[in-house]
Amino acid sequence: MIPQQNESVVGIDIGSRSIELVVLDSGGPVRQVKVPTTFDPLGQCRKLMEWTGGMRVVATGYGRKLFAESFRLEKVSAITEIQAYALGTRYLHPEAKIVLDIGGQDTKVISLSDTGKVVKFEMNDRCAAGTGKFLEFMATALQVPLEEFGGFALGSDRRVQISSMCTVFAESEATSLMARGERPENIAMGLHAAIVQRTAAMLRRVGISTPLVFAGGVAHNLCVRQLLEEELRQPVIVPENPDMVGALGAALYGRNLDRSET
Repeated sequence: MIPQQNESVVGIDIGSRSIELVVLDSGGPVRQVKVPTTFDPLGQCRKLMEWTGGMRVVATGYGRKLFAESFRLEKVSAITEIQAYALGTRYLHPEAKIVLDIGGQDTKVISLSDTGKVVKFEMNDRCAAGTGKFLEFMATALQVPLEEFGGFALGSDRRVQISSMCTVFAESEATSLMARGERPENIAMGLHAAIVQRTAAMLRRVGISTPLVFAGGVAHNLCVRQLLEEELRQPVIVPENPDMVGALGAALYGRNLDRSET
């Protein structure tokens, strides 16, 4: 059952691979929806917006500006992914000091104060290297379903070195390794390790602290999670629905707006 509209707020995170929507009322999240972005993200958003009439909607993600321009309504606004992930993480894990989000199009590292404010952040959004898109591309190259890629890599018996994080060169490198008889699982592990090493470098530049929350779609990848803990030598917290953190944060921002106006 959808709660009364005047008690609810919607957060929507428009990413390159998927769109997440969270409905929040005074008691917390009451609905969570995830759909593929497809080649028509606005069309997907319109379908999701059909039943949200009257609710405040806050958008985040790479498509947030296009969303706000397309749905010019009084109660539609947008916030950055940094803001959204900070708010969503603070709500789910108040003890968090740093947030890592490896999404489809970019990677974000956010340092939080004791009160949950953003202290420092770093973002890689110039190419697919180290992102979910890189994993998706390489999973396709190795003919492994993306959802199974992490488990596939964990079946390796050794790690091979992948020197390039460019998708084109990495695919060429993987093809060359397979031609020399290297097990695909070992190549997959090498690709995962390369992503984790790149991510760890970002974390160190921002400042690694504990607790660390790992959000975003790639947080579902068990191999990345295990390698991160190994590389950082500390546990990593993964929310129950890591890809919903941004949409939740957007909804929380909207709820704060509603309260400030009353």
